[in-house]
Amino acid sequence: MILFYSDYLEGAHPEVLKRLAETNFDQTPGYGLDSYCDEAREIVKNVCGTPDADVHFLVGGTQTNVTVISSILRPYQGVLCASTGHINAHETGAVEHSGHKVLPLPSTDGKVSARQVSDALESHFNDPSYEHIVQPGMLYISFPTELGTIYTKEELSGLKEVCGRWNIPLFIDGARLGYGLESSQCDVTIKDIASAADVFYIGGTKQGALFGEAVVINRESLKKDFRYCIKQNGGMLAKGRLLGIQFSTLLKDGLYFRIARNADLLAEKLTEAFKAKGYEFYAKSPTNQVFPILPMETAERLSRRFGFENWGKVDDRRIATRFCTSWATTEDQIDELISEI
Repeated sequence: MILFYSDYLEGAHPEVLKRLAETNFDQTPGYGLDSYCDEAREIVKNVCGTPDADVHFLVGGTQTNVTVISSILRPYQGVLCASTGHINAHETGAVEHSGHKVLPLPSTDGKVSARQVSDALESHFNDPSYEHIVQPGMLYISFPTELGTIYTKEELSGLKEVCGRWNIPLFIDGARLGYGLESSQCDVTIKDIASAADVFYIGGTKQGALFGEAVVINRESLKKDFRYCIKQNGGMLAKGRLLGIQFSTLLKDGLYFRIARNADLLAEKLTEAFKAKGYEFYAKSPTNQVFPILPMETAERLSRRFGFENWGKVDDRRIATRFCTSWATTEDQIDELISEI
């Protein structure tokens, strides 16, 4: 059985494991206050072109989303996002559990537009009863989106402009950031992401690390006391150096981007194979997630040899599916799937 359920099924890139083994018996202060994390912070800031940013290392994506969002919002505020957004659809109400409502905007491609955000804010503050309604306090997007789609540089600029005009922070979830940036259809760089976002994170869990995400805070007003929020939300690792070592290994020489590019290339190859057989797609993803719509009997047959997600029924005969490549996917695995298709 070859699994394409997600991009965090394997452990970690061998270079990461090697570096962790080499430093295994080093003694360092805890909670990210060590020289390895200091080195990783400088590498992150250099890669992102953000010398004045604060960089923090958290354990996982859900902790990161909840920690960032709850640290920013006032008690009466909520967070705008696409209806398909991860915080709205896949985190068991974690943000709401923190006391903040998720305010979904309709989306069929995983993205929200600057016009949607502007209209939502105008609608709220023009409502005579606005003080009785949860106030939109920030915007959450992911790059790439939950459906594998990516924002263009122009779209990001539009969102940044709207958020700046209304003075709400823009938070970019980068759990799969490398897969988005390395897409053949992407016109955005990591420095563009850093320029657009008040806060964003570089995902490690899904991109070659054992675990961990690197949060980059650009807006000065969001920096104060963030470590308190990390601790309170369960995102602070006692053996913090393990996070710093992983991110310095992945980012120092561009390994993070090379392995993401390989995953995207294999996903493109898989996409073309489905296209060649005449299959339609639930979402037009140019990244490492592929969403073919398959006859139910075809999906059932493929599931005997391959693991993939059923994304939902399209009609009585067909089902939308998701096949996800990762930094560790091999061409032989893709070729075996293609031969079965």
